[in-house]
Amino acid sequence: MMIDKITSACVKCGKCIQTCPIYEVKKDELHNPRGFLELLSAYNKGEISCDNDLKNIFDSCFLCTSCTEICPFDLKVDKAIIDFRHKDFQRSLSLYKKVILFFLRNRKILDFIAKLGYIFNPCIFKIQNGNLGMKSKFNISLIKKDRLFPSFTKKSFLKSNADFIDNQGEKTIGFFVGCLQNYFYDESAKAVLKIAKKLKINVDLLKDQNCCAVVHFFNGDFKSVEKLAKKNIEYFEKKLENLDAIIIAEATCSSMIRKDYEYFFNSINQKEWAKRAKKLSSKIYLATEYFYHKTSLKELLSKQKKTDFIITYHDPCHSKKTQGIFKEPRELLKNNFILKEMHESDVCCGFGGINTQINLYNESLKIADKKTLNIKQTKAHFVSAECSACRIQISNSLEKEKIQTIFRHPLELIAMIID
Repeated sequence: MMIDKITSACVKCGKCIQTCPIYEVKKDELHNPRGFLELLSAYNKGEISCDNDLKNIFDSCFLCTSCTEICPFDLKVDKAIIDFRHKDFQRSLSLYKKVILFFLRNRKILDFIAKLGYIFNPCIFKIQNGNLGMKSKFNISLIKKDRLFPSFTKKSFLKSNADFIDNQGEKTIGFFVGCLQNYFYDESAKAVLKIAKKLKINVDLLKDQNCCAVVHFFNGDFKSVEKLAKKNIEYFEKKLENLDAIIIAEATCSSMIRKDYEYFFNSINQKEWAKRAKKLSSKIYLATEYFYHKTSLKELLSKQKKTDFIITYHDPCHSKKTQGIFKEPRELLKNNFILKEMHESDVCCGFGGINTQINLYNESLKIADKKTLNIKQTKAHFVSAECSACRIQISNSLEKEKIQTIFRHPLELIAMIID
């Protein structure tokens, strides 16, 4: 990755600063894209060394790509920071990161851990409005008290369903299930099956899929990215010989596989794998994108009764900013719901990833609280987004602020209508 090229191309115009979520909280020159690039340049030239202070500054970036979107030169600040994290990876690899990255690399072990998590849910968490909040008597330093988490499912989505679901259709799609939907938000994954059944589209659940490796990529674990990405590419290529497309109902997973696989392999000079990733991407869709453009779902929904429910839509960063998808979910939802746009619907919710959620939780929550205030002003019954990470972040803030709006994946709302 070309840190020198990126840092030298910045003209310091400052357009990126006002779009940066961490700058909104920190309000200093270090914590914004322009400051990141200045520090990266100095680090790359050997003018400053990598200490904990520098590491913490670069770890504060949410990788939301807001700066890239507005930059007149399309500078990939997020990719430059990922490159730094890669170079600093072994030194900064804390125990909790080692554990999380290990589990995500090993699906069978993660299945076992998830099963234990379900068994011990009542011992660690308290059920609250369908979510999970940490019991106050526990004081685990990595997790804040009274914070809401999704509940482990009794059985993962992939383990709960057949390999192939025959809906007597002419089309067959593959369904890539992100880790959060597989182990926590399985109602989103089930909604995909309900919609496919209604549309008479067969579904291959791609049971040998691996984690998309986005968490490894964002944390600089390039060795794991290479391993997982190659396995997925080979597997998807073989499956697509008999599939019309592969759909993904998670914006971050979709962005990783469709966009970042190609970028990653180009960056490590594996051009042949980059070509294979690019070719593969033409057959992969975010779920609402596929259902809107490639099926009759919109026509089906137009024949259903419109409800009195008000919804507002949050644009995940890795949907609108990296994939250009924002119209499709709205067009599907507004058939049957009253769609009311919130102020700054495409501003980052502040989830940020592992490091943010553990080490920058208070800063992250300030950003989420601003988002939920915008949600509250719409008086919506539901807020929706095609991203489970956004769901965790926004749901936690909604609960903290005692806002009654409920978070639902757009496909869950659509499944509710066709049911």
